[in-house]
Amino acid sequence: MVRSPRQRERDEESATDADETESEERACPECESADLVTSNGSNEIICEDCGLVIEERNIDHGPEWRAFNHSERQSKSRVGAPTTQTMHDKGLTTQIDWKDKDAYGRSLSSEKRNQMNRLRKWQERIRTKDAGERNLQFALSEIDRMASALGVPRSVREVSSVIYRRALTEDLIRGRSIEGVATSCLYAGCRQEGIPRSLEEVAEVSRVEKKEIGRTYRYVAKELGLEMKPVDPKEYVPRFCSDLEASEEVEMKATEIIDTTAEQGLLSGKSPTGFAAAAIYAASLLCNEKKTQREVAEVAQVTEVTIRNRYQEQIEAMGVY
Repeated sequence: MVRSPRQRERDEESATDADETESEERACPECESADLVTSNGSNEIICEDCGLVIEERNIDHGPEWRAFNHSERQSKSRVGAPTTQTMHDKGLTTQIDWKDKDAYGRSLSSEKRNQMNRLRKWQERIRTKDAGERNLQFALSEIDRMASALGVPRSVREVSSVIYRRALTEDLIRGRSIEGVATSCLYAGCRQEGIPRSLEEVAEVSRVEKKEIGRTYRYVAKELGLEMKPVDPKEYVPRFCSDLEASEEVEMKATEIIDTTAEQGLLSGKSPTGFAAAAIYAASLLCNEKKTQREVAEVAQVTEVTIRNRYQEQIEAMGVY
């Protein structure tokens, strides 16, 4: 009997559903627990409660060699570093080391050193084949430089590089400076990863003005359809309190003030950094750890007037006079 392609597709879907249902309903025959885990080392399905080995798999997807510590794994591994979006070639090209030594650590002769210098020079030249790749290399190096200055994790650099590549693909760079687009992508990456960095902080490490960063960021976010949630002031509280050397009690009180006042709608239209700074100032007074408005303003990079205005609104909402 010859089945039509549509019938074969339905049979495959029903078989897949049956396999998923079987794996969901599977339980340990010994203790009837559903907490089953797969061991990475031996490819076995094990009951997490009683330790019974339920199934042994013959296919091992790992390497054929064995290693018992990090140095052995490094010496036996035959693969390079993982690909990364933070480099224009995704880290796939060869890099010639600047140490003029051979594999045994011996110094090279003057003739070999000159030869290696020429090879390095041409290696750097052929890594970028045209102006577009050179511009991408410059932009990604700028993102890496600013990310290092801001102290953000590597995940933010990866996300920012992906956003910049998307902007380049959509031809959003035309008519704008490379530094401006790179900085706006870094700011967008910080927001997407939940790493709070204000526009003022990003502008400090950038070579473009804050106004241009904000304008470019809004344009890139709109054109690429980036879904950005409003920044929560509570995300700034731990870092500001750490810089002010405030106690954990002040941090918890500031978070409570932000929650209470935000529920009453005071956060709408306000700067999150200024709102967080005022809450920390109010919390320090309530906890008898007085911090001056100037100290808080310098850490949060806002004006003392902003702190005073937000502080008055918050204590009125809290019913503290």
